[in-house]
Amino acid sequence: MIKFYIALYTAKIVRTMLKILGRKATFFPGRVAITICKDFLGKIDKPKQIIGVTGTNGKTTVCNLIIDALNKNNYKVLDNRLGSNIDAGIAAAFISGVNIRNKTKYEIAVLEIDERSSPKVFPYVKPTYLVCTNLFRDSIRRNAHPEFILNIINKNLPVETKLILNADDLISSSLGTTNEKTYFAIDKLDTDKTESDNIINDVRICPKCHAKLKYNYVRYHHIGNAYCPNCGFKSPKPDYAVTKIDFEKNKIAVKRNGNEKFAQKGASLMGEKEYKLISNSIFNIYNEAAVIALLCELGMEEENIQKVFDEENIVGSRYKEEKVNGIKIVSHMAKGQNPIACSCVFDYIRSEKGKKEIILLLFDLFDAKESSENITWLYDCDFEFLNSNDIDKIIIGGPRAQDFYLRLLIAGVPKEKLVFTEEPKETANYLSLDKEKDIYILFELYDEQIANDVRAEVKNRIQNSTKDKTEEQQISGGAN
Repeated sequence: MIKFYIALYTAKIVRTMLKILGRKATFFPGRVAITICKDFLGKIDKPKQIIGVTGTNGKTTVCNLIIDALNKNNYKVLDNRLGSNIDAGIAAAFISGVNIRNKTKYEIAVLEIDERSSPKVFPYVKPTYLVCTNLFRDSIRRNAHPEFILNIINKNLPVETKLILNADDLISSSLGTTNEKTYFAIDKLDTDKTESDNIINDVRICPKCHAKLKYNYVRYHHIGNAYCPNCGFKSPKPDYAVTKIDFEKNKIAVKRNGNEKFAQKGASLMGEKEYKLISNSIFNIYNEAAVIALLCELGMEEENIQKVFDEENIVGSRYKEEKVNGIKIVSHMAKGQNPIACSCVFDYIRSEKGKKEIILLLFDLFDAKESSENITWLYDCDFEFLNSNDIDKIIIGGPRAQDFYLRLLIAGVPKEKLVFTEEPKETANYLSLDKEKDIYILFELYDEQIANDVRAEVKNRIQNSTKDKTEEQQISGGAN
């Protein structure tokens, strides 16, 4: 234990020094601690209840919603929002939560856990609940294939952890062989299909007998409800199902399906309950369903959960919408190197009503630091969704602008609709600033500051354009 306490005290000193220097005490104190004491995560004191959130897409949003919900219900919550979701970031969170005698000050922890970090985290950190949002194809350099990630998590998953899983995802829903499981899903929608129209669908055959699967409905990629006509394999039945989505009233209805598990717990079976819709994208409705399932499993009262969502919105760093002099501007993170997340955003934009102009800022500064940005993901991503009559112009910015230009041409987007420049801030200059056209700024995770600069330039152009028109009208009126 001597080595552990040396690691703990050193990490706390490092954390304090970083704060004095005005630096965020992120993952670095945790990295110092693990370097000194390899099993540091196993020895540090932890809250009695730990909620882990993992998955390819949506884990940050789900984590933030859970943390906000617990804070608003007077839980003292430890989290790793200021750190990272790898072992060092989780260690840093625990360091901040213990005193010098290694006693935690928190009753519950909510931790975002990178799926690739499972072998370094789960041997030492045993979540009470683990929410897995989904498992998709991600950066090919890092994540290879969703079944590869599934196996990494499964090999390291603590047997005592209760799983909250997406019943509509045939990959992540198969996590855990002996774990207790709770499933969430969205019932069939009018917009659902029977065949995926995405380039990528990683669950086309039955995982048991390898016959071709049939889909009762498919939403996007492999998300939907499927069955095998040969061996009887099928999507699991959800315990929590979104049964109605009312986009006009911004409401969803969620039904808890009665089953033996709830009867054994002595919980009363519910009918449908209404919640505020925090986003009109189907992707975020799944995130909301995951959070509702988790909070219900924790035993939170329905009324308290409803109140939480009444006050919630998707974090502004990922989605922001406003009107400037009558023109709607939407900033939307599209997560480069991740073809599924980008495809979902493209699908969302094409489904929105009205004419649009799009600024694409999807080059990956983080990936490019190592050597050269990987662009293979462009050909797994559904850029074809941007070949829409409602989209009048696509302006591409950044050092990879010509690669995106070529991909959009391959997707069938007419050449006259495309503009590209290697200087991101110049993209605003090509907008028409027509009040009949909404502006969408799509940016990569690590390009948020660039996107903010472009947004500021767009707003500046709109305001100057309005000012110029007002002056022209005044001059014209004076001449008359």
